[in-house]
Amino acid sequence: MSTNALKAKEIKREWQVFDAKNQTLGRLAVKVANTLMGKGKTNFVNYLDCGDYVIVTNASLVKVTGKKETQKKYYRHSGYPGGLKTETLSNLRARRPEEVIRHAVWGMIPKNRLGRAMMKKIHIYSGTEHPYKNQVSKVTKESKVMEEGAVLTA
Repeated sequence: MSTNALKAKEIKREWQVFDAKNQTLGRLAVKVANTLMGKGKTNFVNYLDCGDYVIVTNASLVKVTGKKETQKKYYRHSGYPGGLKTETLSNLRARRPEEVIRHAVWGMIPKNRLGRAMMKKIHIYSGTEHPYKNQVSKVTKESKVMEEGAVLTA
């Protein structure tokens, strides 16, 4: 008996669309992160980037629970002394709603060059329109969409 090891050439990537409208931020981020890593695939290995491409639409309509809208803070530093900048979730959502989801997904991805390669496969849009209509032929809720158009329910 031998183990069939996955090679980088054998990886088949699909395009999946997630609608963030009225979904909780953390729960959506878990689904997106698992799809980017390829955790739902039968041939998943943690040392290869075997995940799918992900498109997230309606990023500005994602929900948060409790008082996170006013109390959750995002930090960034310029690298200079005194360069710490703080921003609340409501301010960041008004300025760049895509970054809210990107930050949540990045927290669930490995922090190495493999994780950075995974984050290049995510495309987040604040509205419903995206330029990848040719790659994604059919969109259904909670489904995997293959390039040929065959729909496999998850």
